[in-house]
Formats: sequence, structure tokens, C-alpha cells
Amino acid sequence: MPKSKATKRIVAVAVIVGLVVIFKVFNLGQYFTLSYVKASQEKFSALYADHRFMVIAAYVVIYILVTSLSLPGAAIMTLAGGALFKLWIGTLVVSFASTMGATLACFISRFILRDWVQRKFGDRLKTINEGIEREGAFYLFTLRLIPIFPFWLINLVMGLTKMPLRTFYWVSQVGMLAGTIVYVNAGKELAKISSLSGILSPGLILSFIILGLFPIATKKLLSLYKSKKTSSIKD
Repeated sequence: MPKSKATKRIVAVAVIVGLVVIFKVFNLGQYFTLSYVKASQEKFSALYADHRFMVIAAYVVIYILVTSLSLPGAAIMTLAGGALFKLWIGTLVVSFASTMGATLACFISRFILRDWVQRKFGDRLKTINEGIEREGAFYLFTLRLIPIFPFWLINLVMGLTKMPLRTFYWVSQVGMLAGTIVYVNAGKELAKISSLSGILSPGLILSFIILGLFPIATKKLLSLYKSKKTSSIKD
């Protein structure tokens, strides 16, 4: 590994660790709780009414930082976005902020760890790399839609693959949109929410799973149809 690249990685790790330590030492997690957001809703609404663009800009920066560093609080931030900006503006702001943060997290994971992982487990990852190259967008879309997979984990794992960041970005933008709308819409009724677990019903989760699996299933069926058609022509 070139010395300059190794130095940059050490600096990047130091910065990330430093930010996480600051988050923990100053107990900043208290500001990303449901109780805090509900208690501060009126104050933030008044601030937003007086300084709309400043509040949106600050919100986007904080959201990107939380997501890119894989810190807890993204779900609370999304609810807060719904309570503050309402459905349409909230969906737009959260969609872009969450996707930019996720892509940055993917890039950080890739910059720090991918070369080492690929060197260490290159032979074992060959099949995975080929699968990602062929159908990575479909798999990522499915993972983004199914709420049982933590988004921060998807960001970090995808960073270890060879998926282009531009593909990761647009697939994440589309794949996370449905969940974003659900949480932003729930945030409009913030006062009625007692826990995050009540937002996604079993039926809604099942709908996301079916929707996520649909593109892969369709592609597999088309491939099967083409292969059978080719076989019949040869015969």
C-alpha cells in the first residue's frame, strides 16, 4: 500500500473515531431520542417558520453526519423531518440527505477497508464480486426495501464490494423512498407516536418484502424463459 494512501486512511480513521468519541462523551445521543424531539417540536417549528432555508440546511448537514458515521438517530431524524417539514418537503429533504449520508458511509467503508478485505479474502469473494457486478442493483434494491436489514450495515457491507458508487446512490435513492415516505408521514403525527416499533406493521413489512423481491424474481423468470426459448430453437 502506498505510504500516502495509508496515511490518508489513518487520518480518516482518527477523524471518525474522534467524532464518535465526541458524540459519546458529550452525550449527543440524547438529542436523537423520540422524547427530546417531541418535547422540542414547538421550538423547532417556530425556528423553521422564521428561518426556513437555514433550518433545512442545518437538518441536512446533521442527517448526513449521523448517517455517514453510522450513528444512532436516523429514524428519529426522519420522524422529525416529517413533523417539521410535513410530507412533501420532508420526503424530498430526507430522501436526498439520507442517500447522500448512506453513499458517504459506503465510500468511507470502501476507502478504509475494501482493499484489505479484497486482498485477504479475494478468492472467496470472487463469486460475490461477480454476482454484484451482474445483479448488484437488484439485490441492493431488495435490501433497501426490507426494513429488517439495518441500513447502516448495508452501507458498510456494500462499501466492501466493487459496486460503483453512482449505482449505489441511485438504487439507494429509489429503494429507500417508500420507507422514507412511511416515516415522514408518521412524523406528521409525532405526538401520537410512543415508540418506533409501532410505525411498521407486519402487513407493511410484508408488502415491502414482496415489492423488494419482485425485480429479482422478474429477472430470474425472464432469464429462465430466454434459456428455454434458446434451447427449443436449438432442438
